[in-house]
Amino acid sequence: MAKEKPWSGRFTEPTDAIVETFTASVFFDRRLYLYDIMGSIAHAQMLARVGVLTKKERDAIIKGLKEIEAEIDADKFVWSVALEDVHMNIEARLIERIGEVGKKLHTGRSRNDQVATDLRLYLRDGIDVVSDAIAQLQTAILDLAEREAGTPTPGFTHLQTAQPVTFGHHLLAWFEMLVRDAQRLQDCRKRVNIMPLGAAALAGTSYPIDRAYTAKLLGFDAPAENSLDAVSDRDFAIEFVSAAALLMTHLSRMSEELVLWSSAQFGFVELSDAYCTGSSIMPQKKNPDVPELVRGKTGRVNGHLVALLTLMKAQPLAYNKDNQEDKEPVFDTLDTVLGSLRVFAGMIPGMRLKRENLARAAGSGFSTATDLADYLVRKGVAFRDAHEIVGKAVRLAIDTKRELPQLGLEEFKRLSPVIGKDVYGVLTVEGSLNARNHIGGTAPAQVKAAVKRARKRLIRPGK
Repeated sequence: MAKEKPWSGRFTEPTDAIVETFTASVFFDRRLYLYDIMGSIAHAQMLARVGVLTKKERDAIIKGLKEIEAEIDADKFVWSVALEDVHMNIEARLIERIGEVGKKLHTGRSRNDQVATDLRLYLRDGIDVVSDAIAQLQTAILDLAEREAGTPTPGFTHLQTAQPVTFGHHLLAWFEMLVRDAQRLQDCRKRVNIMPLGAAALAGTSYPIDRAYTAKLLGFDAPAENSLDAVSDRDFAIEFVSAAALLMTHLSRMSEELVLWSSAQFGFVELSDAYCTGSSIMPQKKNPDVPELVRGKTGRVNGHLVALLTLMKAQPLAYNKDNQEDKEPVFDTLDTVLGSLRVFAGMIPGMRLKRENLARAAGSGFSTATDLADYLVRKGVAFRDAHEIVGKAVRLAIDTKRELPQLGLEEFKRLSPVIGKDVYGVLTVEGSLNARNHIGGTAPAQVKAAVKRARKRLIRPGK
């Protein structure tokens, strides 16, 4: 136990050893050290600017903080559970290094606004790193989509054959999911980038602080308007984890498709050996462990979102100790999302398509039935009538164990006299793909054009 706490003047008994360990957050919040030091340096500069510190005191504090940062970077810093958290560990070490001057650093602030500031600085950088990782994955997807712009692929609804598309067109759907994820994170970043520092414990401070100056030093867009809200708000953390949960949901959907496609029953793709593992008992196995694990980790991030929502749901204003529980979900979410994005970005380029299987699947299961209905409409048949005619054609093909292109012209004519020889061009996969030759369509030329447009929409923070 520590002999002295920063709040020990009020107490007559030392903190119980079990309570000390139970309430300490230094085990996990030490990863905020860089941001804690950054915030403290800016705070010291501001205090000197308004005359609370002398320039000499400011310089001594900044020098001491930078030396502590170097100690932590070199893994030479001794963390103390008795000092509870990253903030008090750094402050205690600062006082140890520079003496009484170090005690002046905390003038005009509280650990309440300090930790809120640290977490916002941490998340701001985290969002930028995640956004860049999204862009890297999107680039890998676009490269593969461009290469496979003309590769026929079965499109599914209800996991049943629907209509032919191209593999490139399918990958562009993945790209669009990630576009929304990147946009959500950029929007979230705006609300993250508001500075709580200066709110102190909950009611501000009587010192003549300059919050706008501190915000400028730290790169915040503005200081928070209300001191109670500034120290107790965790919406920004919940919003980040919410965006991350949706991002992981998208990666999970992609993972599910890769697991299905790489199975013997589908046989559409083969993942690189570098992203698969084998079985300890079955020599033939090649398991898609990476997409399976990403799919599994989605539940982990969803759980963090529920945890944060539950954490905040009954808290009165302003700060409460409950909020110590906000960091581990945020930290683990960031780690999980980054790991998942990076492993996906490495896996996609090495994926090998089994084009013959894809082409065969694209033309089976009566995938061009809708094209036949559209053909009849162009011949003057009302769509509902065309739908019924094609349904009967499909039934005939099922009963005779054939696909639609294998039906004879006379058989078609018995269903509708307007059908001519030109129907067979409509029933090919190529004809089906090229019929949708518009923006957002499946024609190979449109897919390539879509890839070109997509490259201009990438969000790359800081570039």
